[in-house]
Amino acid sequence: MRRIPRVGGAVVGAVLALSLAGCGGDDGDGSSGTSADGLQGRGPITFVTGKDRSGNLQKQVDGWNAEHPDEKVRIIELPDEPNEQRQQMIQNATTKSDAYTVLNLDVVWTAEFAANRWLTELPEDRVDLSKMLPATIETARYRDRLYAVPSTSDAGMLYYRKDLLDKAGIAEPPKTYRQMWDACEKVKDLDEAKDIDCFFTEVNKSESMTISMVEAIGSAGGAIIGPDGEPAVNTPQAKQGLEFLVKAHADGRMPKSAITLDTEGGRRYFQDGKLVFQRQWPYQYALANQDDGSSEVAGKFAVAPLPGPDGPGVSNLGGHNLAISAFAKNKATGLDFIRYLTGVQAQRDNLLATSKAPTIAALYDDPELVEKLPYLPVLKAAIENATPRPVAVKYGDVTAAIQEAGYSAVTGDAPVDKALADLQGRLETLTARQ
Repeated sequence: MRRIPRVGGAVVGAVLALSLAGCGGDDGDGSSGTSADGLQGRGPITFVTGKDRSGNLQKQVDGWNAEHPDEKVRIIELPDEPNEQRQQMIQNATTKSDAYTVLNLDVVWTAEFAANRWLTELPEDRVDLSKMLPATIETARYRDRLYAVPSTSDAGMLYYRKDLLDKAGIAEPPKTYRQMWDACEKVKDLDEAKDIDCFFTEVNKSESMTISMVEAIGSAGGAIIGPDGEPAVNTPQAKQGLEFLVKAHADGRMPKSAITLDTEGGRRYFQDGKLVFQRQWPYQYALANQDDGSSEVAGKFAVAPLPGPDGPGVSNLGGHNLAISAFAKNKATGLDFIRYLTGVQAQRDNLLATSKAPTIAALYDDPELVEKLPYLPVLKAAIENATPRPVAVKYGDVTAAIQEAGYSAVTGDAPVDKALADLQGRLETLTARQ
């Protein structure tokens, strides 16, 4: 039994572990329409994605449709929860349905979908990757072949109530957990802050738990999958990371409802003025700054790098890649639409409209954009130093095991040691290669 080591700074141990045994041996020979040679056909297509709450996606699709009346795009919106999005896309693929054309994939799904021959390989000479952040490009490859184009990136940041920290005499955001807890105590001495909670990161039983564990364990110097490709949650670092989540919830530093709040629930909690600190994605920035009365904290918050046990913490590398279903019609139109959505102008417009992280490197250094979105330097650094989730061909099983372990520990159903021991055994089975 052997495992695949870390390559190029990203955890790929589980990526190839079941690449042939689990998916029938994808050699990219063109069968089932997976080869780049299969990019044929023009006409109407669908774009399958999670919910767009900004309205900007429809605006961009309307722009495409106005210029391509014979190749119109119809948006198919899936649920908010990533697990449900993934399941619906998998159901479409396993039935070999042509209902989905372009897929908006979480970056960690790309390898799984490519290995199972659900995606069409993309020709690199027809996609401009030269302007994109290197970390984002790697998420779009499987076995050194391109199966998607990075559309948005993502990394966790610390949102904090700058107005309250200023009033409490705290000049800088915290770099360590201890500094964050101390800042909370000072803030809660203020009359207007007595009833708000200190900190929130997602610990519900969903993909968000996997992300929180990657960040907490990574911030403690550990990893879920080690650099040698071996599961590594039987380590002191992994224990320290999970204990941070457990204690933050048990000690009341996180709201008790944290075990049920999803990403959107956390956003609303922060926007309602109920938190001092929050780990959150950049998309929240624009929404929390709305001056239409929907946010109680507009103009009152700022962002900083995530804290860790002894210094700045580790962010999870998130984002989305655009790919073409292996079973779709009109794949040539699909590729052109992907190039349109991932182009510089479209990404710039999307950044301004939604505050979602672009994959075009130069946009992070654009003075006009930095003036409007001052978190961009923090976000760029977070992306460049981010840690990926374990990327696995059997990703659904891997993330489910991580979620179960983390949730059982945070809710007190299992001691940390037992939760991690059970997780270690499960991951060893899931990532083993005969």
